Amino acid sequence: MKITELFSKNGVKLGVEAATQADAIDVLVDLHDASGTINDREKYRAAVLERESQFSTAVGEGVAIPHAKTDAVVRPGLAAITVPAGVDWNAPDGKPSDLIFMIAAPEGQANVHLEVLAKLSMLLMHEDFADALRAAKTVDEFLSVIDTAEAAHDAEQAEKEKKAAEAKAAREAAAAAAEAHAAVDTGLPQVLAITACPTGIAHTYMAAENLEKVAEQMGVTIKVETQGSVGTKNALTPEEIAACRGIIIAADKGIELSRFNGKPLYSTNVSAGINDAERLINIIMNGEAPICHAEGGSSAPAASASTEGIGSTVYKHLMNGVSHMLPFVVGGGILMAISFLLDQAGMGTSSYGSSTPLAAFFNLVGNQAFNFMLPILAGFISMSIADRPGLAPGFVGGWIAKQGFTLGYLSSAMDADAQAALISGGFIAALFAGFAAGYLTYGLEKLCDKLPDSLEGIKPVLLYPLIAIFLIGLVMLTLNPIFAAINSWLTSALNGMGTTNLVLLGAVVAGMMSVDMGGPFNKAAYVFGTAMLADGTTTGQIIMASVMIGGMVPPLAIALSTTIFKNRWTSENRKAGIVNYIMGLSFITEGAIPYAAADPGRVLPSCIAGAAIAGAMSAGFGCTSPAPHGGAWVIAVIGNPAMYLLALVVGAVVACLILSFLKKPLPAEVSGLER
Repeated sequence: MKITELFSKNGVKLGVEAATQADAIDVLVDLHDASGTINDREKYRAAVLERESQFSTAVGEGVAIPHAKTDAVVRPGLAAITVPAGVDWNAPDGKPSDLIFMIAAPEGQANVHLEVLAKLSMLLMHEDFADALRAAKTVDEFLSVIDTAEAAHDAEQAEKEKKAAEAKAAREAAAAAAEAHAAVDTGLPQVLAITACPTGIAHTYMAAENLEKVAEQMGVTIKVETQGSVGTKNALTPEEIAACRGIIIAADKGIELSRFNGKPLYSTNVSAGINDAERLINIIMNGEAPICHAEGGSSAPAASASTEGIGSTVYKHLMNGVSHMLPFVVGGGILMAISFLLDQAGMGTSSYGSSTPLAAFFNLVGNQAFNFMLPILAGFISMSIADRPGLAPGFVGGWIAKQGFTLGYLSSAMDADAQAALISGGFIAALFAGFAAGYLTYGLEKLCDKLPDSLEGIKPVLLYPLIAIFLIGLVMLTLNPIFAAINSWLTSALNGMGTTNLVLLGAVVAGMMSVDMGGPFNKAAYVFGTAMLADGTTTGQIIMASVMIGGMVPPLAIALSTTIFKNRWTSENRKAGIVNYIMGLSFITEGAIPYAAADPGRVLPSCIAGAAIAGAMSAGFGCTSPAPHGGAWVIAVIGNPAMYLLALVVGAVVACLILSFLKKPLPAEVSGLER
């Protein structure tokens, strides 16, 4: 298949006037629509914007290649425009883009077209080709330039393959004469590289092409493996890995590193392969790349992570845990909300959500999903730090943090009272467990590097899980009493406040529900509220109402902010934010945890302020709740329900406004929104 076979004359437009990136995208989408390559214009356009939200598809030197793979595409196709005045595409070199191709890739079809698109991406790395396209006066001339360049490229590739085959034959002949060969003797590449991006359509191949081009200019031999949508191409062989001087990983997705164990390796993003190839090659040639420590599928943190700030490194590990935890929060939360909706017969009882068989089913399954939430958070934080060996100790540490196990508990583990006295550390303790497990495992990997080579095989299957799980268990059992002490102090402080100033008390307990969203502060406030409720007094019901409204505000504030202030959030944040409407109305505070974990400095103060205001208003209006749970689904038994809902709305709106003020608008390419 030729590149021009993916075009129609309706798919190319020259001399376009576009003031913004969004204008250019609209023109390109219209060209695809006119060419018949898509059947749902808006769905395809949304997919293109979603791809742009991950990072800019501009590659520099005036070229941009927006693309999307979606079932809105009927058949693979290309559209192209030239924009003489250029348009800001957030290119890495800061230059406006004036030559823009848009790729439409269908879901679930053969990937032959992707090889063609990869070839186009490589051609665009040559300035004379791009300049000839810009100079084209007609569509026919534009397409003719592509045909001519493609023919030359195919001939060049055929010559390269011929020489590679000859070199391989020479190596095989030399191998028969000697047991080992240095790269200089056999012609093996001096530098190896892997390029990959999340979609694997354009940037993967452009980085590979640029690395090869720059290496040739530098007089360095290189081989680049591409891991794109068409699979792995030009795979690196064990012989090449053994002989090379080092490996460059230019990728925006995970790459298995175990085959490079013991070799110099430098890891960076795919954009660096496109825009900074000379520096990457020099790092390998000058011996500046650190040794890769990866065995049994494990890998140490990439060398290039040292160039990142501590904050960005911690944030990367944190977001790995949060992104894996989110499905448990969403799935479990919605199931629990359904249980409250179905369980009207149990309204006002301590078993609310479980007093009928159908409601109990949804409540049980939802609660089990929640049980995994904190261990998943800790496990994947740890895995981000220490790769696969970090998963098990992180998961175990997160579970111990959730359950609140302590060294003192061990002596009375069979005692029911001892089990009832366990206090969960909540998501703050789980965060600590994840980072502690990750760095303990990483340190263990470093120490094990000194062991004899004969023990390499048992490290990932025996030494890492055994020692790391033991260590994180000891750490968490030792430190969990700190969380228990904090919780006990909080409960005592609440009991000491009395009930003489219900408005102040309502503000305090509601605010505490937002401090750690399931941790010691939250649990202390909730236990205090249910204890007061058990006294059977109106005062107790007023406090319980404030506690519940305080737990409803955080997810509702998140939902409102992601709905109203869209440019403060990524596309993924906005989609997950919708679910928080249900969680907030269901008194499931944990719906806000992923957002609080990712940005505690802004989310927590906002939610605490809004919750405290809602709790104070609820108590001031004399609102009561005989139910210990249920949120808006038990509004029928809430005393003064109209004012209770007003307090909830005011608290959520205040928290939303504070949060949205503290968070600055994101760039269009990050938020996925038009400028």
